[in-house]
Amino acid sequence: MTGPNEKKAPKPTITKKSYAQAFKTNILSSIEDVIRVKEAFPTLLADNVEKMLKAKNSSGGTKKPKINMTTREQSRREVIIPMTKTNAKLIVNSAHIHISNVNKCLRNSKSDIFADFIQYNINEIIIMTNKPASDLDLSTIEKYLKNVQNVNPDSIESSCLSKSKLYMKIIGLLYLSELGVMSPDIIEDILKDLHLFKNVTLASKPQVIKALSKSDKAVV
Repeated sequence: MTGPNEKKAPKPTITKKSYAQAFKTNILSSIEDVIRVKEAFPTLLADNVEKMLKAKNSSGGTKKPKINMTTREQSRREVIIPMTKTNAKLIVNSAHIHISNVNKCLRNSKSDIFADFIQYNINEIIIMTNKPASDLDLSTIEKYLKNVQNVNPDSIESSCLSKSKLYMKIIGLLYLSELGVMSPDIIEDILKDLHLFKNVTLASKPQVIKALSKSDKAVV
């Protein structure tokens, strides 16, 4: 019993942990993860809890970055005009003027292409167009360049589009035939007579070897 003047002993304070803030987070983690973080860091704000859990979830499933690789094919929009280095530099030094004049010539020939820029290469210039040029376009461009002042027209060769370089292997030929020992010159003569190779230019001399030292077969 207690007297009238005696104060009642205060009831022990029971600290209850509130997780009200944790339910406000817009995360996909389970409630158990949220509670676990709040138990470890009672004073942590909800925004910080969300950041921690996002960092945890994202680190576990981090994927290695993929490398996107592309290969550039030769552009058929490149008009190549072989010429001497002196002429090429002379044209490129006034590229803005020549681009304008080339486009004027193309418009006069009723062409629907136009030149974007001129680029200098070893013993040639390359004119980039908006789309592949026709034979008439190539002739128009070549004719204009040959009439440029101080340019030697005899040193300017026929213009062409960029070409693909391919490797070809020929097997099953006799190393020694009625034509004699198979040689690069014989191969070139045969290819020239084939319709399949009508528009093909050899980038280098064919190489002829024997398939085996004791074999009568050749590989080109």
